[in-house]
Amino acid sequence: MDYKITYTNSADNDLAKLEKDLAKRIITKLNFFLQSKNPLEYAKKLKGLKLDTYRYRIGDYRVIFRLNKENNTIVILVILRILHRKSVYN
Repeated sequence: MDYKITYTNSADNDLAKLEKDLAKRIITKLNFFLQSKNPLEYAKKLKGLKLDTYRYRIGDYRVIFRLNKENNTIVILVILRILHRKSVYN
């Protein structure tokens, strides 16, 4: 199955607020996850939410995303937020 990352406007804004080196590190790590055989093996499913929502841990930052299937063959990872661990779950 093919995987693709799509960023929401809020995720783009979150990345733009970070230092360039940190944003580059997060994007590089997301691409690493994407190129693996099963990107979800690095993710943790979040509890208490109606939709399947997951998170990646990248250092002190959390990347929150949902799975969105398109044409039953391509799964798109829709990035919801990229925030520091202190404020991501508020």
